[in-house]
Amino acid sequence: MRWGLVPSWAKDPAIGNQMINARAETLTTKPAFRVAVRKRRCIIPADGFYEWQKQGSYKQPVRIVLRSREPFGFAGLWEHWQPPEGEELLTCTIITTEANVLLKVVHDRMPVILPKEKESLWLDPNAPLTDVLALLKSYDPREMEYYPVDRAVNSPKHNDPDCIVPI
Repeated sequence: MRWGLVPSWAKDPAIGNQMINARAETLTTKPAFRVAVRKRRCIIPADGFYEWQKQGSYKQPVRIVLRSREPFGFAGLWEHWQPPEGEELLTCTIITTEANVLLKVVHDRMPVILPKEKESLWLDPNAPLTDVLALLKSYDPREMEYYPVDRAVNSPKHNDPDCIVPI
């Protein structure tokens, strides 16, 4: 799937560039997400993510991980878009929520990380929407940590293991 949700009703797939994240608070009211949250939920696997912490005149990238260093799943939504001519495009977005107390000093929002024991509920198409929406909260800050990484991570051209090494 391509990152950046393109709703089925979109005229142009470029709209996905504006929908790389979806705010948990508005999933049921925003036209781009309200059907997907009911029918097309997914889990996006990760072992960490980056945010940029303001430090004086520049922003320092930090890598955020679970203390256990175990992989985890972001709450996501997916969509299919069919152009008049050509192949179907499958896209996804990561759901965000208010940052937990640990990450508030870095950024005001964070991706929703699903506890492993709640992943099956998130994926269950028959689960009551109220139960599903209750999962969209900040992750336990006691289970997380972050550390600064090299600013080379700012460039998509720099894609190697150095991006996760603490500085």
